[in-house]
Amino acid sequence: MKHINVALFVTHRGCPHTCSFCNQRSITGFGGDLTPADVHAAVETALGSLKKEEAAGGEIAFFGGSFTMVEREYMLSLLEAAYGYVKEGLFAGIRISTRPDGINDEICGILRSYGVTAVELGAQSLDDRVLELNERGHTAKQVEDACKMIKAYGFELGLQMMTGLYGSEDEDSIETAEKIIALRPATVRIYPTVVLRGTKLDELMKAGIFTPKSVEETAELCARLIVMFEQAGIKVIRVGLHSGGDVEKEKTGGAYHPALREICESRIYRRAALEELKKYPAGEYELIVSQGAVSKAAGQKRENIVLLEENGYRIKKIIQDANTGKYEVKVR
Repeated sequence: MKHINVALFVTHRGCPHTCSFCNQRSITGFGGDLTPADVHAAVETALGSLKKEEAAGGEIAFFGGSFTMVEREYMLSLLEAAYGYVKEGLFAGIRISTRPDGINDEICGILRSYGVTAVELGAQSLDDRVLELNERGHTAKQVEDACKMIKAYGFELGLQMMTGLYGSEDEDSIETAEKIIALRPATVRIYPTVVLRGTKLDELMKAGIFTPKSVEETAELCARLIVMFEQAGIKVIRVGLHSGGDVEKEKTGGAYHPALREICESRIYRRAALEELKKYPAGEYELIVSQGAVSKAAGQKRENIVLLEENGYRIKKIIQDANTGKYEVKVR
């Protein structure tokens, strides 16, 4: 069954830093403060459209990146509004997103008492040089320490990383992914850098100091990252900023595409197909992929089929098979 989140966005309020890439209003499309009444309205709306068993397995999720650093009474009011639904068994728990420096024993105790089940940390990078250049205000060690504490309290751990930040190259993104894998989170979100109007990155880009990565460059890197995480048993639950909000209107550069994950997964299938086909002479073949993966294997506008043909392999058909693994390609 698909996991359900009732997503609620807590604005920049409470965050002690303005990172190089951050414009929360553009990302969320919401400029005001979330209220307990908003929580009740969103959850009641979700309950009206979900089957009982779907809601019961889902979470009420507070996103925005600094939930535990807002004013204490405000945070408690939001938790209280959500916790009632958890106590009644209508939802499985509460998911929150925060910064590594917003985690301590006191905070973890409060979160546990209010039915929080999962904590996501915006790590963004585990390279101290990249973190400093982008004015994150925390170190890689703080990320590691916060991860250990979150797991010690029994919360599901999620980590968020960014690619293409100022001063970052593919190599340090790969190293960050390796360090994340060593921390054993349950989930990961990958957010390629999108330059938004009014941010420091926007200023650096316009001054010619920073050149953001393109969608094509980003897709090649993220295809590698997705495979790394999946092979390590870590679920990748998001690739790229969600569509909506004011992102499309406010972006001035970087790797934004509403179907970015599908583009990345298409690259994964392209690589897997080439690797398998190179075991055979040029000719005509069928490809076998997992259920629901035919369009990804073919690529957008059948670009993978075209590329394979340019390499001497004409693909007659792509067949889906329940016994074929995710991202696996068989040749017939």
